[in-house]
Amino acid sequence: MTSIDALIPFERPHDPAALRARDADELARYAADPEHHWFRRRACAEALTGRVPEERVPGLLAVVRDGEETAELRVALLDLLAPLGDRAGLLSWLRHPDRGQDGPYGLRQAFLKARGVLGDRTATAGLADLAANPWRHLRELGEAGLDALADRHGLATVLADLGAARPEDRLARDRLRHRAGPDATRHGPARSLADPSAGSLGGFLADSLADSLADPDRLVAHQAHTLVTDPDLLRTLLGSNPPEEAALWAVCALHRLTGDDAEARAWYERLGRPRVEVPGLPEDVRRAIVHEYAGWCEPGTDPRWRVEALCTEPPAAVDVDVQLRRVTEALSAVGIAFEPPVSAHQDNGAGEGSYHLVRLGGDEDALFASTLGPFVGGADDSPARPALERAGLRWVDEATAGTTVTGLCVYHFGERGPLTVDTLLFYWQD
Repeated sequence: MTSIDALIPFERPHDPAALRARDADELARYAADPEHHWFRRRACAEALTGRVPEERVPGLLAVVRDGEETAELRVALLDLLAPLGDRAGLLSWLRHPDRGQDGPYGLRQAFLKARGVLGDRTATAGLADLAANPWRHLRELGEAGLDALADRHGLATVLADLGAARPEDRLARDRLRHRAGPDATRHGPARSLADPSAGSLGGFLADSLADSLADPDRLVAHQAHTLVTDPDLLRTLLGSNPPEEAALWAVCALHRLTGDDAEARAWYERLGRPRVEVPGLPEDVRRAIVHEYAGWCEPGTDPRWRVEALCTEPPAAVDVDVQLRRVTEALSAVGIAFEPPVSAHQDNGAGEGSYHLVRLGGDEDALFASTLGPFVGGADDSPARPALERAGLRWVDEATAGTTVTGLCVYHFGERGPLTVDTLLFYWQD
């Protein structure tokens, strides 16, 4: 028979089906044995889902408790064992203050999720915090723990535990109500903006759409606009003169559901074409930035940016080769030596970006040529500036470059807030 080691090679993905076909007791003994590599032990743990031999549970739990074991293995075993219930005081062990301290990456969060799976209502607030995490793999742990609590204790109990004071709590409440469906928590007459018998209204949104879209925390409003499923409900809301931000989120949601550009633009005009004013931001630079980033900006972005991108014309696409030729010809015409342009990827040796770097000969001077439009930048006193401006390129001076584009939140090396013009026009991300 092929050995378990041979079924889990290091140099290529293993075959989960072949591993699941092995005897459960054999897999459990392998997973608990510290003589084997943690990577292979983890694969055995995953292959044991739904068929853990009862007599092997104590030994596997001992691995979970062993602080010297690899975190990834401990997490896999915890995912395997927590659904079996509170064996050998697992919940008490998980609730110990030491388990809430920072440790190997992801372990504390996995412990918190397991408490939810085991029905521990004292974990509710921590799970709501985790479910609001911007990193999806951590957010999903929090959501799984909350879902397990709702399944164990009932939705109403978990909603009462959460309350609504914090944005994290409101995020969790809205998602749980949506998951449960439109009728799960309705008591008495529905406060719907539309007839609740008319079909799917997007879960909780039938009752509280306006409140959620107008939430003072944009993460709550952003989530709400992704959950609503009924275009007619959104149209009814838009016709009821809601707060401006709620209306803008509704326009975003409506366009997501229908793809109707003309309807979105009609609502945009009716709302008075609201936008975020940014002093010092030239219109052509603004247009390039909003149409590049509003489609993948972070949830905390002001919805005015999102709707502006939906409802205004984008700039003409940049022919990068033509633009670089304009740059190099302009430099050559005035006798400025330069090195061949290199992309953001080449400049940094990794990642992608929205610029090419042109190093000028003879000193440390360099130019950045954006791929988002006819924009070039560098030191304001660069000898290349007059030639490039005569060639029809916009020089992004240092004052403009340092302008923060408020309300437009873009991911950049772990941060998710507004960035300056130079970072957006000449963007790079590893």
